Amino acid sequence: MVLVLGVSAGAGGARAVLTHSDQPHLPPVDHIRLPRRAGGSVEEAVLSAIRRIRVAALARDECVTAAAVTCRNELHAEAIRAAVGTGVGIVDEPLAQLRYLRFTGMLPTTASVILYDLGCSGLTVTHADCRTDTILASKRSTVLSGNGYDALLRWQLARGGVLADARTSRAHRESLSRARVVTATDADTGGRAVVTRSDLAELCEAGLHHSASFVRQLVEETGVQPGALVLLGGCTRNPTLRADLAQRIGLPIVYDPEPDYVSARGAVLLAAQRPSRLRMPRRRAGAALSTSGGAQRPGRRKLLAAVAVTATLGGTVAGLLGADNSSARLPEEGTAPAPAQLTDGSLRLKQN
Repeated sequence: MVLVLGVSAGAGGARAVLTHSDQPHLPPVDHIRLPRRAGGSVEEAVLSAIRRIRVAALARDECVTAAAVTCRNELHAEAIRAAVGTGVGIVDEPLAQLRYLRFTGMLPTTASVILYDLGCSGLTVTHADCRTDTILASKRSTVLSGNGYDALLRWQLARGGVLADARTSRAHRESLSRARVVTATDADTGGRAVVTRSDLAELCEAGLHHSASFVRQLVEETGVQPGALVLLGGCTRNPTLRADLAQRIGLPIVYDPEPDYVSARGAVLLAAQRPSRLRMPRRRAGAALSTSGGAQRPGRRKLLAAVAVTATLGGTVAGLLGADNSSARLPEEGTAPAPAQLTDGSLRLKQN
C-alpha cells in the first residue's frame, strides 16, 4: 500500500485527504480543509493544502507517492496546473465523484445518474452515463449558493435580535445538520435567538423548488431518465433537506456520510494511476443513448418559468449579499426579503 493525496478545489477553498491508495473510504492518515483567503485564488488554496500535507508527512517520515486535484472546467484546470506544476495529476471532478461512488458500491446499476453538487458559490448539476463515464449534460446556477443562503440565515437571526457574521451563521447552519434546535447568541448584547430545522426548511423552500426545476430541465434536454440523484456538498448533510429533495425530484437518493469529501477521495483513486490530465468525455450534441428514444426539447412554458424563477431568486440574493456590506442593524418589522432560498454548506471532516 502507498500513500496518495487527493485534493478537491472549489470557490470556498480546498479539501485534501492523505490515505492509502486502496483505502480512500477509511479515516485518512491526514486531512485538511483550507478556506479560500479573501482576495485569494482557488489555486492558491490548492497549492497551500498540498504543501502542508506533504510537510506533515515528511515530519512523520512518510512519503506521498502521488497526488491528484479535481477541477470543474478547463479554465480551472489550467490555473491549477500553473500553480502546482506537472508532478500533480488534474482530473475532472465528476469523474472523481463517479469513481469513488463506484468503489464504495454506492453507484447504482442504472444507465445514468444526476450529480447534484451544491457549493458555496453555486449549484452544479451533471447528468452522467454510469456505463461509459460520459457527461450527457451539465448546468451550473449561481442563484443557489451557500454564501447567499448564509445571508438569509443572518437575516433570520437578526429578526430575533441576534447579529451574526458570515462565519457564525454558517456554523449555526452546519449545527442544524446534527441537532434539531440551535440557540444563537449575540456576542455584543447577549441576546439569544432559537433556530430549528423547520426554520431552515422554510428558508430552503424556494431554492429547493428552483433546483428541482433545474434538474427536470436537464433531464428533458438529455432525453434520458436517470436512475438516482447523488447529493454532494456539505449542505446535504441536513436530513430535512435530503428528504425535501427526494420528494420534489422523485428519484432515489444516493448519499455519502461525508458528501463534501467525495471528490477528494475519488481523486485518491485516480491519483494512484499517476495521470497527467484525465478528462471526462461529453456526449456530442444530438447524440442519444441506445436506451433512450432521443433527446426531447423542453417546453417553451417550462423554459420561461425557469427563467422567471432564476431572475427572481438572483435579485433577492444580490440584495441580501449587498446588504452585508452596509452597517449592521436590526431589520424593521414587516420588511422581510422575498422567499428566495439557497442551499449549501461545507462541514469539516470528522476527526479520528
